[in-house]
Amino acid sequence: MEFHPKDLPVSKTYDLKDIKDASDAVEDMVKLGFSNRREGFRVLMPKESKLAKRIGYTVTTGVTYGLRQKKETRDIKYWTYHYDENHYAIVLISSKGLTELGF
Repeated sequence: MEFHPKDLPVSKTYDLKDIKDASDAVEDMVKLGFSNRREGFRVLMPKESKLAKRIGYTVTTGVTYGLRQKKETRDIKYWTYHYDENHYAIVLISSKGLTELGF
């Protein structure tokens, strides 16, 4: 089944401006957790290429590291895409939740 990441249900959207915001968002996502959720998290980043790459790297590696520290499953899927004319977006969701949604 083909889908676009914007079609996935999200429980919370983070609009990040810099690396500090990314670190705060990672802490919040890890605290809320991914297991037993059928929805994911959306991260919006400015369309400045270097900053978006740094934010994306901080979010994806930070979530993996945070879940490992909590000894939770790290089976997370994520997609990066053009959200609108001013933002890129990353959607993160657990593989189990994705399967339960039928994607």
